[in-house]
Amino acid sequence: MAKEPCCVMKIGIDARFYGPVGKGLGRYTQEVVDNIIKINNVEDGDGFEFVIFLSPDNYDELIVGDLRIKKVMLNIRWYSWREQIFMPFYIWREKLDLIHFPHFNVPIFTPVKFVLTLHDLILTHFPTVRATTKHIFIYHLKNLAYRLVTKMAVKRAEKIITVSEFTKKDIIYNFKIAAEKIIVTYEGVANLAHGRDSLFVAKLDSREMLNKYHINENFLLYVGNAYPHKNLETLISVFGRLHSLRPEMKLVLVGKEDYFYDRIHNYASSLNLWQKENVNSPIVFAGYVPDSQLEIMYQEAKAYVFPSLYEGFGLPPLEAMAKGCPVVSSDRASLPEILGTAAVYFNPEDEDDMFSKINNVLDSRAFREELKLKGVEQSKKYSWWECANKTLDVYKQILLKK
Repeated sequence: MAKEPCCVMKIGIDARFYGPVGKGLGRYTQEVVDNIIKINNVEDGDGFEFVIFLSPDNYDELIVGDLRIKKVMLNIRWYSWREQIFMPFYIWREKLDLIHFPHFNVPIFTPVKFVLTLHDLILTHFPTVRATTKHIFIYHLKNLAYRLVTKMAVKRAEKIITVSEFTKKDIIYNFKIAAEKIIVTYEGVANLAHGRDSLFVAKLDSREMLNKYHINENFLLYVGNAYPHKNLETLISVFGRLHSLRPEMKLVLVGKEDYFYDRIHNYASSLNLWQKENVNSPIVFAGYVPDSQLEIMYQEAKAYVFPSLYEGFGLPPLEAMAKGCPVVSSDRASLPEILGTAAVYFNPEDEDDMFSKINNVLDSRAFREELKLKGVEQSKKYSWWECANKTLDVYKQILLKK
């Protein structure tokens, strides 16, 4: 039974992913938490009390000055058995009316009402040992646990938040739940494409920055991780054909080096497109690139190419659009819904189609300029403030209903 609206209700948010520690999920968690706190401040007496659960790695990153916001440090790793056993106690101790989990890893014995954000069903659609560094037995055990935890969470959640209409339909199809239980709140994007003066200043430094990474002025760009569903091997194969036609062209892959990128290194090497000691290799593995330098890469790239087989939302190409880079994208999953008419699409499993579409964009400077303008406008449709506002509305639907 819900409390009377006049009472101040207490909402928990599991923000252990908050900030860079949680990678892509950390970005979502940080933006939602930060903006909900701002909105709650504006609402004054009509707002809620919040308990924000953080990890030791990000506890100091969240700065709050509102007495209605309490931080709690939990030294409990996500996806762990300790999360399932001990976290319910800390939730119960805070006497919460509701808690929001921004990912599928909901403790099975959560003692209060909860909201779940389910970003995608990648682990459902791509249950492959290529997507893990674990022993095959451990991987299958973890995959079984994922399915159990997700199924229980979807069944018990008061509401499920997801980030696209595509993912909403995917959840309904796979879990057979009512459509009205799922609320779509699109993610946001920072619109960082600058005006002419800023572009001019950036270009003054662009030559030095490009030289640092051994990049010329003719390159394609990919920014993101190298998980198998990102389909980078197909991109590299297609790029090999493009490079034969356009020997001046390079492919720049930006992403933190890890086991998955190591596999891509080996594949590129097998096609004679990359050698570790050769700075003139057609493919450049740039590793982690600071935002200020990445901004220049977006400005200078001929196009951003996104060959993914599955995305719940598709933030990377949208961010490329926001920064003024033409986008050539896979036509799968949520991508056409999110990117609209501002991208050129290809079938990610058809190398001829991918080759043709990228080549068409490279052939026409006027077309690339048109894509840039469309992309910036498309990115303006997505706001983290709006995402947080709709998330807060979901809390109100649950707690203030009679």
